This record gives sequence, C-alpha cells and structure tokens, in this order.
Amino acid sequence: MSDENLLRDIEIARLAFIGASVVTLGDGISVLAAWLALNALEHDYTNSDNRHNADTESAKVQLEHYINELIQIQKILK
Repeated sequence: MSDENLLRDIEIARLAFIGASVVTLGDGISVLAAWLALNALEHDYTNSDNRHNADTESAKVQLEHYINELIQIQKILK
C-alpha cells in the first residue's frame, strides 16, 4: 500500500470516528430530552416542585457535559 493510499485511509478512518462520536453524543442528547419530557409530565401529574427542580439541575449539568464534548470534537476538526 502506498503512502498516499495509507494517508487517505487514515483520513477516512478519522472521519468515521468523528462521525460516530457526533452520533453518539446526539443519541445521548436525545435520551436526555426524552428524560426531561418524562420528568415534566410526571411533575405535572404529581405537582412536586422540589423534586422537579433537582432533576432539572441534574439535566442541565448533563447537557453542559454533552455540549462540552461537541466543542472538543469541533476543536479536533479545526
């Protein structure tokens, strides 16, 4: 295999890795959104403000983590 083909294969593998990372983070954000929707429905049903606020804060922390992961991937792409 020539150096040119090897470099091309490395770039293809790198793009595949980045794409899979973005998809995985997107799936995580989708799960988080579904969890938030479920908590909102449960909150409306039970009217328990304190538990909802704690869950919302936890969700915010998780969402910030996913956003930071996307920022790191963006830096890798630059």
